Amino acid sequence: MRITGLRATPVAVPFVEDEIWAFGGRRGMVSILLEMETDEGVVGLGEAAAYPSADIVLAVFKSIESLVIGESPFNVERIMKRVNIIGTWHHVKSTSTAIAAVEMACWDIVGKVSGQPLVNLFGGRVRDEVEFFYYLSHKPASEMADDAAKGYAEGFRTFYIKVGSMEPSQDIERVEAIRASTGPDAKIRVDANEAWSAAAAIRIVGEMERFGLELVEQPISGRNLAEMAYLRGRINTPLLANEASWTRYDQLELIKAGAADVVSVDNQMDGGLLNLKRGAGLCEVAGLPVLKHSLGELGVAAYAAVHVMASTPNFIYANQGYGSFLADDIIAGASPLPYENGCLAVPEKPGIGIELDAERVAKYAELYESEAENFSFHESEKIASTPLMPKR
Repeated sequence: MRITGLRATPVAVPFVEDEIWAFGGRRGMVSILLEMETDEGVVGLGEAAAYPSADIVLAVFKSIESLVIGESPFNVERIMKRVNIIGTWHHVKSTSTAIAAVEMACWDIVGKVSGQPLVNLFGGRVRDEVEFFYYLSHKPASEMADDAAKGYAEGFRTFYIKVGSMEPSQDIERVEAIRASTGPDAKIRVDANEAWSAAAAIRIVGEMERFGLELVEQPISGRNLAEMAYLRGRINTPLLANEASWTRYDQLELIKAGAADVVSVDNQMDGGLLNLKRGAGLCEVAGLPVLKHSLGELGVAAYAAVHVMASTPNFIYANQGYGSFLADDIIAGASPLPYENGCLAVPEKPGIGIELDAERVAKYAELYESEAENFSFHESEKIASTPLMPKR
């Protein structure tokens, strides 16, 4: 069996409401769906988040096409070595979602031909379902409290909010309101996206901790591991690394520096599902739990990662996802995705175990063609501003 073609389709899927964070807002998500064709008629599915843009992802697909076509999809390691070494992606640590989508499509073919779901190919089930958090959009405290209550009623138990506002008191007020609306058993995770100095993080997290925090995600720069280790020793809440842990190479340095309590791992940033497993294994050896980061995923990428997370012991925290935002999806029979008590069940069919809904794919491909600019962070005031960090 040989790979004969890569067919990429950008799609734009709306959110139920705009995603708002410190640097703007967007009305939905753009992903690039990949269909890997073979000479035996088996088609593998992959998905790449439009990171940093759809145009760049499509250009990467084009640049690596000659390194992939003609290869056997079973030779996952060989293909990735060709992309990384001959394609020179090892210089940037494979941080392209296009590369991960190619690898994902290979695994989908391997599973389909073998008659096995990917979870069996990655070690077998440790768990039958995988938990995700409930992402709360940036709003006034009372409205975020209402949204959290809605998520709690739907069965989610971990609530994620962006912090790093110019006025820290507003973030503290939001945490307090969410705690009041969800009760004592809900977990609240805050993400500052590197917005604070270490001194600011110590002060602000200290204020928030009286309301109970599960994790503090990347409060300071991920490029200064010594400062992260310093901060880790001065707050009571576990420190979650994200921008500091894009790839397994970064995760190795985090471990050596003692700079995190929990590590975020991401197949889309680290060249594929196999590297997701490797990064998690590296952290397990160091005694660290992991969770999966999300650049924004539709059903193909979400379920592909679910297989790996279900087969890997140290995914013990709720993972990132956009279940609270997406109004629809592009897979057959599950649009939007069927979260039960905040969890997605592991598919049982061969490969990733899902199929594309052709009508929805066509609908959202057309939406991308006509309105793509509305699906990126598009607020003119934010685009024109100059972000100043760290905040004090």
